[in-house]
Amino acid sequence: MPELTPPKLPPPTAPDQLPRRRQLLVLAICCMSLLIVSLDNTALNVALPSIGRELDAGVSGLQWTIDAYSLVIATLLMLGGSTADRIGRRKVFVTGLVVFALGSLLCSLAPSLEALVAFRALQAVGGAMLNPVAMSIITNTFTEPAARARAIGVWGGVVGISMAAGPLVGGLLVEAVDWRAIFWVNLPVATVALLLTLRYVPESRAPRPRRPDPVGQVLVAVLLGSLTYAIIETAPLFALVAAAALAGLLLYEPRRREPLIDLRFFRSAPFSGATVIAVCAFAALGGFLFLNTLYLQDVRGLSPLDAGLYMLPMAGMTFVCAPLSGRLTGARGPRPSLLVAGTAMAAGPLLFAAFEAETSDALLFTGYVLFGIGFGVVNAPITNTAVSGMPRAQAGVAAAVASTSRQVGQTLGVAVVGAVLGAGMAGGSREEVFTAAARPGYWIVTACGLAVLAVGALTSGAWARGTAERTARALETADGPPAPVPGAQRRR
Repeated sequence: MPELTPPKLPPPTAPDQLPRRRQLLVLAICCMSLLIVSLDNTALNVALPSIGRELDAGVSGLQWTIDAYSLVIATLLMLGGSTADRIGRRKVFVTGLVVFALGSLLCSLAPSLEALVAFRALQAVGGAMLNPVAMSIITNTFTEPAARARAIGVWGGVVGISMAAGPLVGGLLVEAVDWRAIFWVNLPVATVALLLTLRYVPESRAPRPRRPDPVGQVLVAVLLGSLTYAIIETAPLFALVAAAALAGLLLYEPRRREPLIDLRFFRSAPFSGATVIAVCAFAALGGFLFLNTLYLQDVRGLSPLDAGLYMLPMAGMTFVCAPLSGRLTGARGPRPSLLVAGTAMAAGPLLFAAFEAETSDALLFTGYVLFGIGFGVVNAPITNTAVSGMPRAQAGVAAAVASTSRQVGQTLGVAVVGAVLGAGMAGGSREEVFTAAARPGYWIVTACGLAVLAVGALTSGAWARGTAERTARALETADGPPAPVPGAQRRR
């Protein structure tokens, strides 16, 4: 009797072989994960006064409620991206959804501020497995340059929409139920995303993934954690620790063959510019939301829902401008979007810093509209520029740098603006001194917008594109040619 041999099955479908409809479904799944990770932090902003009253938390406690989440995500994003490239992107993505859902459930049950901060950190561990991995999945699913640019534009639009819509969603949930409902809403979304991922997202790995870099990972954690603690708690010793960790990174990482942070990426002016712009833009967002959430509820006495409705013009403009920016970036390159974003993100908070926009509803809403335009426009060029020119095999690492910059920016924005606000309010009631104490914070946010404008103008011209082309060639690996740089093919 002849030996029976099993029939040869076709190889698993590679991401770049997926039919168009399935590609779009994968994009939708990735955007679902991004939605809950990004929405969670900004939605919680509007609940800060309620959390402060129930859990007896001061300004620094409220800062940690936000920063424990963004700090842990920032610390672990690059590890999440490189781990996914090594052991499997779908595997890490699925694990991230489970951990994020578990952390959300525990946050909703937190009996104290300390427990809430700890559970927020756990939730962020899951979030760190989602954002960079989802971007890596998108990059490896959409292999045609134009389709990839459109997909990244959608991704950037979801970032902007989720970040700006957070206050309205948070206000609705706090008003209708309780601040804990902000975490409940994550559970069904994460469950649906998990089931769809298991069914439709193919597994993929980098042909030549990077080796683990535990020393670099520890140095990053020490740097970000010490810097944030030094700012929030006014601890100079921890500032010295952060400086030492930064020096250690700059000395150690270039010596490794496969570092956690490949400093060669920063030879590309657009990539470096995107990193700086992401930090400044999200620092502006974190500080702007923190100040306005406390002002609207603690000074004006609005309910969480009314506070969210007051900030609806900002969310609305972000919703409108984010997809338009994606199309504009794909058609004209990042420069027009970055110039518009920087101008609007500086003009909005300037109304509060120089013209006391809080005293006039017309000025206040104008400030919200301008800031919403700027923030809606800025995300697509950040994402597209950061990923373009990087080898597909290291897409997780490159995407993680951009995502890390966002989280670092938001962490620093809340820490710095909150510290300035807390110092200005010492010795007086919140209602009496809040407006004056918030003024330096608005100047800081204005400066962040101006930085977006200046860096965007500097790193989006012909010279900058040339540095991106040279960096892309230098980073070329056995995986094939690097992704094209937007605008590189145009006449100069």
